[in-house]
Formats: sequence, C-alpha cells, structure tokens
Amino acid sequence: MLSNLQQELLKATSHMKSELAKLQAWRANPAIVEDVYVMAYGSLGPLKNIAAVSIMDASTIVIQPWDKTLIKDIEKGISDAKIGLNPSNNGETLMIKIPPLTEERRRDLVKIASRLGEEGKVGIRNIRQDFKKKIDKAKADKEISEDEAKGYEANLQKDIDKGIKDIEEMLKVKEVEIMKV
Repeated sequence: MLSNLQQELLKATSHMKSELAKLQAWRANPAIVEDVYVMAYGSLGPLKNIAAVSIMDASTIVIQPWDKTLIKDIEKGISDAKIGLNPSNNGETLMIKIPPLTEERRRDLVKIASRLGEEGKVGIRNIRQDFKKKIDKAKADKEISEDEAKGYEANLQKDIDKGIKDIEEMLKVKEVEIMKV
C-alpha cells in the first residue's frame, strides 16, 4: 500500500535540495544559470542544452556556447530571466561576475528560501493526500480492514512528518549559510 511512499518523499526532498542549491547567489555556481531558458534555433530551452556552464573562480561563471552564433541569444536570455546578473560578452564566451551580497539581498534570499521551503512542505502534504486517498479507497473496497487502514495511516503520517522535518532542517542550514558573512 505504501510501497513507493519513500520514493515519492525522496523525490520531493531532492527537488527541494536542488532548488535551495540555486540560491548561492554570492558564490559562483552553475545551477544559478543553467536552467535559464534561452531562445535558440526557434525554440525555447534551458541554457545547459546549448552551452557549457563552468566556474572560473569563486565569483565568476563562464558560459561557453557550443554554437558561437547563439551568444547574443544566451546574453538576452540571462538578462530576461531577471536574476540580477549581467553577462559580459567577449565574442567567444560569456562571463558573469557574481556581486558580493548586501544585507538586504541576504534577507531577500532568506525569504526566497522560506517560500521554497513552504512549496516543499506543500509537495509533501500532497503526497500524504494521495496516499490517504489510496488507503481510503482500499478500505472502501474492502481490500483492507479498518485496523489495517489505521496502521497504514499511522505509518504514512510518521513518514510525512519525517519528510517535513527534513525540509525544515535543509531550510535552517540554508538560512544560516545565507546570513553568514
């Protein structure tokens, strides 16, 4: 009944971890830009599909398009993404200098992280709702007894609580990391 619950929870927490990793706006990190959508060859796609994104040093991201004719499109895509970064174009590559964080920007990042945390918790709660419906349906169809249903529900709630606790822990760690000067 709850066979793939752990798999679903792991997916949700992994997604949360990857979203929080993108909030490293004070340090160069390819995750900041690799999912930016760029118009290339007449269709919209993520930057990572048309260019190599790497790190030169702690505060510089280098984007090397596989097709040099796309460099202007990539530059426009990054500007349109409104992530607060301005690439400099040398004709071959794009370089993005990551500015140092101000106190105000740190607070904004903490708010963004909190919002992401809430979205993660909602995702976990949706998983609970889906599995609760499965349990209720099995109980209504007489596939499981009332006692078995209560047991499944208790196990479900225990796993959901652990998933939410994991997200809260990730969030605490991220907030400390963001506010550290």
